Amino acid sequence: MASSVSKQDEAFRAYALEAPPLRVLLTTCAPLALFQALQSIFKIMDSLMASYISADAVSAVSCLSQITLMITALGSGLAVGGSIRISEAYGRGDYEAVGKLVATVYALAGIVSALVAATLIPFAVPFLRLLQTPEDLIATGVGYFRVEVLTLVINFFNTVYLAIERSRGHARKILLLNLAVTVVKLGLSAIFVYVLQSGLLLLAVATLIGQSLMLAYALLSMRFDDGAFRVSAGSIRMERKIIGPILNLSYPVTAEKMLFAAGKVIVNAMSAMYGSLTVGALGISNNIGGLTTNWHSGFADGAAPLISQNRGARKYRRTLQIYYWLLAVDVAVGLIGLLLVSQTLPFLAGIFAQSKNQFDQEFCDMIVAIHRWEMVGYVTLGINSATVALLLGYGYTKLAMVLNVMRVFVFRVPVLWAFQQFTSLGAEATGMTMMVSNVATGVEAIVIAIPVVLKIRALAKAEE
Repeated sequence: MASSVSKQDEAFRAYALEAPPLRVLLTTCAPLALFQALQSIFKIMDSLMASYISADAVSAVSCLSQITLMITALGSGLAVGGSIRISEAYGRGDYEAVGKLVATVYALAGIVSALVAATLIPFAVPFLRLLQTPEDLIATGVGYFRVEVLTLVINFFNTVYLAIERSRGHARKILLLNLAVTVVKLGLSAIFVYVLQSGLLLLAVATLIGQSLMLAYALLSMRFDDGAFRVSAGSIRMERKIIGPILNLSYPVTAEKMLFAAGKVIVNAMSAMYGSLTVGALGISNNIGGLTTNWHSGFADGAAPLISQNRGARKYRRTLQIYYWLLAVDVAVGLIGLLLVSQTLPFLAGIFAQSKNQFDQEFCDMIVAIHRWEMVGYVTLGINSATVALLLGYGYTKLAMVLNVMRVFVFRVPVLWAFQQFTSLGAEATGMTMMVSNVATGVEAIVIAIPVVLKIRALAKAEE
């Protein structure tokens, strides 16, 4: 059992615990935020390729992507729970525990992957019908969905790998690896769509190939790693004292992400009353919003392990300093995004209204009508993202679950239902619903953060 880490890992631990908080936050999180921002552009390019096939293809991808996010939650929850425990052990210098946790989290990811593949690939159609997916979208996208599930199975493992790399401060490595995989995926997609004139199925195959390349790299990297982060079968501990705390942290994150995605599926199903194109327009609106909010996600991805490491080292005041700086950065990103998108929204929407050589003005207007409301929540979503990073860093995964479940099932689904029942609004109601949901979530995040911050301040005072 390795009881040490490499010199590089030891140096990052010292940097995370001692360097000025803003510098640590920016240098550790900026590459992750940059990739998330680029990822939103890549998603837009993916949607453009789908729109080249047909508007129905865009709607199918938008609808099915929310369903696949529900499944992805299994791997994401495990990655978050595992990385919190690993970061805590890393921060306090317990490298023997790090080695056990790393190997065990990978083993759990393999078990989850096998169960998902065996369940969903052969029963794709009944599963989609169970979620009330429109029959025309099932007919268009069932093959795409099956390949996406296979991709997700691979991605479970990749998600855990990237979470562990984030806890080690390997942000630049993650950025370059993800960029390489994305370039391969987009290059193949372009060939399949524009050269071979294929349908949705090969778009999913391109994603599968890209994620398979990442898996191959991850397996090699783990095999030849140094110290506690090197994976070996002998380090796996399927013991209650090891697995229990990981699962206890993971299941609220899994439940939250699954419920959040399920809520989006419900919203898509409710939006279908305005026509299938509304589902596509809402998905495009979400992608445009991602140009701003994905920066928030990237900073949160990097900040949560930093907070966990400092918490493990009992540097409680420093964790609050990281949180305050994260809040400031996320609010600034939200304001800049709101300014830029408000000036370019018709142009961005027009890009997606082009299908082969035809321009769909109705689709363009629908996207604009939805997103002009949705973008109001950019700043409040930044507050929410920073607060979730603090909650996860301290292991308050149940509070994070409450925060985001309320976002959908209190502030979104009932609001859309009310608009549909008591107003004559059309597709624009979906955008207004997103605005209410996103703004209310930011307010809720502030309310939840206050007692948590006070508790951490009390810990810091007691420690001093």
